[in-house]
Amino acid sequence: MFQSREEIRQVYLDAWQKMQNQKLLEPMEAIIADVIQLHPEYHALLETGEDALEKDYAPEDGNTNPFLHMGMHIGLREQASTDRPIGFKDIYQMLAGKHGIHDAEHMMMSCLAEALWRSQKDNLPFDESVYMSNLKAL
Repeated sequence: MFQSREEIRQVYLDAWQKMQNQKLLEPMEAIIADVIQLHPEYHALLETGEDALEKDYAPEDGNTNPFLHMGMHIGLREQASTDRPIGFKDIYQMLAGKHGIHDAEHMMMSCLAEALWRSQKDNLPFDESVYMSNLKAL
């Protein structure tokens, strides 16, 4: 089942609201809330409700999409938990041990963004081997 951009963003807002109200979080909500906590620069945006759901972030205008940024953190954590691609978890743990989780994820995020961009640009499947080579070079 596919979700719209607004539905996905609403998940972030709901997880943040539940965490602030000290309500029980589902496992994925707990991951989302943890990532949000690491990004105080996004807290005010998440308080805007409807505006956060509808805002566009055009890279050509120099805007970073906070939902994409946080989503990449979540994606990296999911890759680490499943060790997919094989060997990812070892690299993740090594970099996290050296730099801390948040900084390690930011380093790894550049590799993930590059691999995703290449895949889209060339209209080819995601190349795990190139992605892993770039991660190992970190």
